[in-house]
Amino acid sequence: MTITVNGEKTSHEVEDRTLLVHHLRDVVGLTATNIGCDTSTCGSCTVLVNGESVKSCTVLAAQVDGDEVETLEGLAGDGGEMDAVQNAFQQKHALQCGFCTPGMVMAATSLLRENPDPTEEQVRMALKGNLCRCTGYHNIVQAILSAAEGIR
Repeated sequence: MTITVNGEKTSHEVEDRTLLVHHLRDVVGLTATNIGCDTSTCGSCTVLVNGESVKSCTVLAAQVDGDEVETLEGLAGDGGEMDAVQNAFQQKHALQCGFCTPGMVMAATSLLRENPDPTEEQVRMALKGNLCRCTGYHNIVQAILSAAEGIR
């Protein structure tokens, strides 16, 4: 299968049963995408496929053949500088233990690309599929609203 990951085209043989999250981590070598629950409950594995937020633990790698996949690693600039969402997470102390952060950032990125001026309620709705086990949603929501201000 051939996919474009963070702007780079990659081709690999994959078993039919390989999940996208395992392909990204184990084959492509991008480990920011976390495996949290394997049931799509926690959202730690959230990536963007053709710009849409998906939980990569419930998508077979073969299903994205020919598609574009974005992971947390792809958000940083060429010089490694953080994008607006990553920067806002850091500035608003929205990181807690950090395990859920990649999925939260990708879900937030998807939201802000679709709706650059979300309300707090819309941010909370967009995050409903992502769990923070540290229960730090307040700072995460504030970070996303701050990123939205910076992007506008």
